Amino acid sequence: MYTGMLHTHKAVVMIFLLIYLIKTFLLLLNKGEALAKFIKKTKVLEMIVSTLFLATGIYLAAKSGSNGTLLWIKIAAIALSIPIAVMAFKGQKKSLAVISLFLIIYSYGVSETKSPTFKKAKLEIVTGADALVIGQDVYSKACQNCHGADGKAGLSGAKDLSISLLSKEERVNIIKKGKNAMKGNESNLTEEQIQAVAEYVETFKNK
Repeated sequence: MYTGMLHTHKAVVMIFLLIYLIKTFLLLLNKGEALAKFIKKTKVLEMIVSTLFLATGIYLAAKSGSNGTLLWIKIAAIALSIPIAVMAFKGQKKSLAVISLFLIIYSYGVSETKSPTFKKAKLEIVTGADALVIGQDVYSKACQNCHGADGKAGLSGAKDLSISLLSKEERVNIIKKGKNAMKGNESNLTEEQIQAVAEYVETFKNK
């Protein structure tokens, strides 16, 4: 369910962005007549897309347990962009249209990078320790938000690790490549760290 909603949300966001891009460029190019026709033709579509944007966004936020600073930054950017966009296209204000579009793109960027500055934070992982210690450290910093401290949280579509039947090799592959809403970690974790996480999550089956 979560994965399907995530894909729907991303598709809706891209359509939403495309509509606003076209409207903004038509306004910037002084194509008033073409803009009016486009707005009229896409009015119903934009209403549907906006509703789906809001509904899927709320669902994903609720199921991810996300209620921190990043969520409020995204909500503020979108909430601010809507009245600005209304004023921009009604009053043919180019600067306001650009600001509105920027806020929408900014919100999307924050969502994708999980950072208000679009910079992905590097994980500071302990080294030179026992594999299980390393695995627990990596897990607490990269996996716990969705899987929970005991592997049972199930946020953002995460599977219950305490009842997983996957082999260690299969777990390693998912940690590396990702699956569904989970992104791969091949580029930001070493082979040792990936193996350690795969070994550590096995301990959840004994709890």
